[in-house]
Amino acid sequence: MTTNVGILGATGAVGQRLIQLLDPHPQFEIAAVTASEDSAGKTYREAAKWRIDTPIPQSVADLEVRQTDPTYVPNDVDLLFSSLPSGVGEAVEPKFAEEGYVLSSNSSNFRTDPDVPLTIPEVNPEHLDLIEVQRDERGWDGAIIKNPNCSTITMVPPLAALDDAFGLERVDVSTLQAVSGAGYSGVTSMEIIDNAIPHIGGEEEKMETESKKLLGEFDGAQVRWNNFAAAASCNRIPTLDGHLENVWADTSADVTPEEAAEAMASYPSADDLYSSPEQLIRVFEEPDRPQPRLDRNRDNGMAIAVGGVQETTNGVQFNCLAHNTLRGAAGASILNGELLLEEGHL
Repeated sequence: MTTNVGILGATGAVGQRLIQLLDPHPQFEIAAVTASEDSAGKTYREAAKWRIDTPIPQSVADLEVRQTDPTYVPNDVDLLFSSLPSGVGEAVEPKFAEEGYVLSSNSSNFRTDPDVPLTIPEVNPEHLDLIEVQRDERGWDGAIIKNPNCSTITMVPPLAALDDAFGLERVDVSTLQAVSGAGYSGVTSMEIIDNAIPHIGGEEEKMETESKKLLGEFDGAQVRWNNFAAAASCNRIPTLDGHLENVWADTSADVTPEEAAEAMASYPSADDLYSSPEQLIRVFEEPDRPQPRLDRNRDNGMAIAVGGVQETTNGVQFNCLAHNTLRGAAGASILNGELLLEEGHL
């Protein structure tokens, strides 16, 4: 038996990825798609300028696009995936939660709110229990949960492995982020070809704050954020997909590169969730890996690749990579949806 789902912001880049991933999904069936008022009333094929390298699923192509408002979404939709711009999400997502809808959202709004679960199922599934706190405090029948920023989600699983085994004192990260992370119209070709842009607005703050919440402890009432120090420098480079990150992690206990690599390679996946890869973190011995073109699509784009693990004065340095629109966006939202279903929150 499948669960009816809807997609808010279905015509955008992440919305299209959601459709691509959900169409063959064994647990979910797309029953509604929404977009702006200009697109409402059209078929999805008419409204969406499809940019994914596989055809529009026939089951979605002829769906009527609805306005992004609870009035226009069928009551038999049990889960909504939101890929709305953050400003729109901030205004609209609470309206859906008030009407009883459960949202698995990729939008950046509310991620650090104390009663909103920010979740990577392999890392902190227990944070999902914040849903009950959220419902009590806001009086909602529905709920909103979030997946983290696409750059944050790349480094947090390796950091979780190190934190569990050795403790984290400080994390410094420099990113080399793909242009798809800015959306189709986010960076023009004249800006990025033969160039690199050493600033991505708001990205550093997201990495520095979201990572501490994700690696915090839920005590039954609130998440007590991890207190390691964090600093990020985020850069846009002319690769299409795949965020590559250089990470320096200072640990509480002494650690060798071999011990760090083993801790990351053995970090458990979420075996009971359909989209979680068989091996969450693949660690390369080669010093020149991972690379976006070679490693972003491992395990359907849902694995984290790590390489170049080296000893530093206070811990280890390593490189990590994930597919930013799969593991970092659409796939992350779907994985959270699977966790919601598994834990009985739908």
